[in-house]
Amino acid sequence: MNSEKKPTRADVEAAVKTIIRWTGDDPSRDGLQETPSRVAKALEEYFRGYDQDPEAILQKTFEEIEGYDEMIVLRGIRFESHCEHHMAPIIGRAWVGYIPDGRVVGISKLARVVDAYAKRLQIQEKMTAQIANTIQDVLKPQGVAVVIKAEHHCMTTRGVLKPGTDMVTSRMLGAFRDNPLTRQEFLAIVTEDSKTS
Repeated sequence: MNSEKKPTRADVEAAVKTIIRWTGDDPSRDGLQETPSRVAKALEEYFRGYDQDPEAILQKTFEEIEGYDEMIVLRGIRFESHCEHHMAPIIGRAWVGYIPDGRVVGISKLARVVDAYAKRLQIQEKMTAQIANTIQDVLKPQGVAVVIKAEHHCMTTRGVLKPGTDMVTSRMLGAFRDNPLTRQEFLAIVTEDSKTS
């Protein structure tokens, strides 16, 4: 993490005014007077993941599971992130699966882990690995699988201008990496869900 002092909200608003002037517009005109404040507030929301601890999200688990040891999959978790290269939106969905080893976590916690990493400046490959690694490290299940499909506005609304394209990344750990049938079962769930959405 950066050791420099975090800029104040006033610093951010001043920077937004500079950007508005740089575009060729006037930050003092009626339609733009509140824009610096609105942008600062939006940035707090877009990047709230920096204030969240994904490992802490997974701390509360349940052990009364009657020996359940089959796959658990949370499908199609919608997320919004921002590319660290252009700060352009990344809009996508995540499929998160794991095979418990004596304990499970509330399903909303899996979605919260996705959001904690999504609400940061990201690249999709890193985010996919972070989600899977955190679940593996904290829950210590028999295996973890994560697939992310997302549209990157840095290439759909600018640059190469290829709308309608998405990127797919995956991370398989434990049983999902070692057992082809387990991996195939998970990927079939992802494929089936993708066709119906």
